[in-house]
Amino acid sequence: MVRKDLRDDDSVRWTDDELDRHIEHAVRDISLAVPIQSRNIALTIPDPASREIDISAIIDRVSVEAVEYPVGYYPKRYRHFVEWADTLELLTESEPTAGDSLYIYYGKLHTVDDSGSTLPASLEDLCALGAGAYAALDWAAYTINQVNVGGDPTPGNFLKWGQDRLDHFLAELRRLKSAKLKVRVLYTEDTT
Repeated sequence: MVRKDLRDDDSVRWTDDELDRHIEHAVRDISLAVPIQSRNIALTIPDPASREIDISAIIDRVSVEAVEYPVGYYPKRYRHFVEWADTLELLTESEPTAGDSLYIYYGKLHTVDDSGSTLPASLEDLCALGAGAYAALDWAAYTINQVNVGGDPTPGNFLKWGQDRLDHFLAELRRLKSAKLKVRVLYTEDTT
């Protein structure tokens, strides 16, 4: 899709590796606005018990949305927390019990590779738009002080075309991020 948008069907301007890099850039940007919703169930309270949980094992994490502790209750018991780098601190009055499990609900990065994509179909065109914009801007920088068939305006034309597409891409990301209204429930700490 990106190559068609760039009118580079014969792979003259961009190598596959170059376009892959621009696609990865666009996918990462989309992931920050609309991450994959995931739940990790493999984390346990360390021994000795601590409110600080190492979450470095959760790869491709964009953000932590909620923490359920202890697990297995209805209604679920969500806890207040603070996330800092690869540490999550439970803000509970009582010390957690060592060995207990907890669920971490988080957003993670999308992937696009030869085996498939985690992007919803509704975001594939947006990804191609962003990747094409990054490729055009990269090409604009490359063509400065180069002999071009299109002459002196070529770098400027690529720059304008790429910047217009990038502006549209970023505006759509802002719209998606703001449209993702998060309904939150205020709750009090369960001391039982």
